[in-house]
Amino acid sequence: MSDIVTPVPHETETSSQPLERRRRTGGRGAERSRKPVGSKYLNLVNSLQKNVVLTPEALDDIHEASLTILEEIGMDVMLPEARERMKAAGADVTPGKDRVRFDRAMIMDFVAHAPKTFTMHARNPQRNVAIGGENLVFAQIASAPFVADREGGRRAGNQEDYRKLVKLAQSYDIIHTTGGYPVEPIDIHASIRHLDCLSDMVKLTDKVFHCYSLGRERNLDGIEIARIGRGISMEQMEQEPSLFTIINSSSPLRLDGPMLQGIIEMSARNQVVVVTPFTLAGAMAPVTIAGAVVQQNAEALCGIAFTQMVRKGAPVMYGGFTSNVDMKTGAPAFGTPEYMKAVIAGGQLARRYGIPYRTSNTNASNTLDAQAAYESALSLWALTQGGGNFIMHAAGWSEGGLTASFEKFILDVDMLQMVAEFLTPLDVSQDALALDAVRDVGPGGHYFGTAHTLARYETAFYSPILSDWRNFETWTEAGRPTTYDHANRIFKDMLNKYERPPLDPAIEEELDAFVARRKAEGGVPTDF
Repeated sequence: MSDIVTPVPHETETSSQPLERRRRTGGRGAERSRKPVGSKYLNLVNSLQKNVVLTPEALDDIHEASLTILEEIGMDVMLPEARERMKAAGADVTPGKDRVRFDRAMIMDFVAHAPKTFTMHARNPQRNVAIGGENLVFAQIASAPFVADREGGRRAGNQEDYRKLVKLAQSYDIIHTTGGYPVEPIDIHASIRHLDCLSDMVKLTDKVFHCYSLGRERNLDGIEIARIGRGISMEQMEQEPSLFTIINSSSPLRLDGPMLQGIIEMSARNQVVVVTPFTLAGAMAPVTIAGAVVQQNAEALCGIAFTQMVRKGAPVMYGGFTSNVDMKTGAPAFGTPEYMKAVIAGGQLARRYGIPYRTSNTNASNTLDAQAAYESALSLWALTQGGGNFIMHAAGWSEGGLTASFEKFILDVDMLQMVAEFLTPLDVSQDALALDAVRDVGPGGHYFGTAHTLARYETAFYSPILSDWRNFETWTEAGRPTTYDHANRIFKDMLNKYERPPLDPAIEEELDAFVARRKAEGGVPTDF
């Protein structure tokens, strides 16, 4: 099909002899993990003409206003090492102060080194994802403190539910990568949580995953776990980015220590950094969408430029997360007309700089209801029309990101697959134009029994996961099931069918040994 991009081929291993011996001991399992998955949802391309909300003049105005902020007001940079790197690059750093100001030409010079496209490499090369250009990649919900399903209700994140959500991410090809932890498993102590969670990512999925930038040790552990999972040398991993991290600025106009340390550790090793200001209009950003986008752009350009100060050519994405708040309560609002405008404006800015664009599928509903569906549908419309490349929180996001919902995950998967089908170019071949079928039927007939229909009826149209197309009487006899009922049943069925992707036993042994050693060392320091 024309919407499929051939996955980037797996390059020749450059690892050492001991690694080669380990790979040979894995039997045929490693080979099985590299067979083609054969799904049309693996690699998506959005070739539609992109919508705009900013005229060329307005786009210039936002760009220039952003650079004025960086030049005149500056950013608070909360890590001495980062300030020293910025000073060496030519930034205006006052000794003993956090505030850093940047010449606009210097910012744009560094931003120009960011790659326009790159590939994130999974342990199964069929799961590699192309980032940038017209590519469209969906990532699962990340970082929710709560999890919910109909039977268990809303509850604190835990390891069992974490693993279930990771298994669901593996089960659908439309979910191209995991996000962060789909839910935070607070029953694992924070000092070792990243070790168990990332180890599970390697074992339960064969897709690209994320590590949190919450201190240098967690970054280094995440990089090593990703390297072990792929069974490659560090030299090869630096040539093939295999891990991503989200860097959120502390809006307004601040980059904190752990985020800056994350940029340093990840960019220095050529791993993927997604710079994403969290600019809520009326709260952490000006109340006007234009003003919020200006601030978003200033913060994003600062973070992107810093990645290139660390290592020119390091892969980075422009992240946009501007929405508004409910001015009555201060609560974040998502899937709003304002969010849609900000998403499309962010896409215009990212294309101006030639940098892949990250955005999100959002909603603020507390349950699986019409609000959850229409706010997500509006988000998906905006990010598709606006040229999003990497979509965080694409499946499972509920309650403004506070809850990972099993049923919402299924609803989102269905909508994501519909988006993918919509983006498939319309077939206008001679066969699809169907003139012979029209001649056969003629005026007043029907097409149910024609050879043209019989040859295609099984695959002619998208078959929804959740839509119930029975007539009212049949639906009533079945107990009047709702979308919530169907989603609840389907996620359980999918978990029952889950099969762990093959993993070379030698790689799993090495992974377990690394995790055990780091746990014995105490993991990472905490204050509790």
